[in-house]
Amino acid sequence: MNPHVVVARGLRKTYRMGGGIVQALNGVDLMVERGSMVAIMGRSGSGKTTLLNILGGLDQPDEGQVVLDGVDITRLNGRALTRVRREKVGFVFQEFNLIPTLTALENVELPMRYARIPPGQRRQRALEALAKVGLSHRVHHRPSQLSGGEQQRVAIARALVMQPALVLADEPTGELDSNTAAQVIELMETLNRELGQTFIIVTHDAGVARHCGRILKMEDGRIISDERTA
Repeated sequence: MNPHVVVARGLRKTYRMGGGIVQALNGVDLMVERGSMVAIMGRSGSGKTTLLNILGGLDQPDEGQVVLDGVDITRLNGRALTRVRREKVGFVFQEFNLIPTLTALENVELPMRYARIPPGQRRQRALEALAKVGLSHRVHHRPSQLSGGEQQRVAIARALVMQPALVLADEPTGELDSNTAAQVIELMETLNRELGQTFIIVTHDAGVARHCGRILKMEDGRIISDERTA
């Protein structure tokens, strides 16, 4: 098995905005080891979220290659890309993105519904994922009945339930107070340490980044520093 869950080479991406062209990524190379926890930092507009979206197959680069868990996703589109994204990547967003009419259990089951996993197996795996994030007692609650931190834990359980090669988190603590944010990032650190789950986390928060073993800093579409932490 390749020790790198992600290998990206020569990524370039431009957008047209307000009649001009913005270079979101300008020749990014990146290798991420399995079982690592990586933070990506930088000012707004530095290319962080664009890079995250391309690594997860939500967007395509204008140039370059992304190999995700041994699959060149830049050569895929349509159903093939959707299947790889569903099976190999978990996503955690700042706004939680839970469906308000569904319970915590049903929200976590959702990716498995799309993968056509049988109902009994879906339920068992969803319960196990919610237990991992400490929410066994809240499985039948809807998002409106949960705190912000609990909603983000549900989102993390949903990201983990397909046992992905990689979890991508875009400002996962951005909507949370400092205490709750600390609890959520400590949970992700525990999942990384105990399960070997690979995380790439976009964050503005230096406190969040300090929990990661590697910190990348971006500026003008480039990685300008790559620091390994203790």
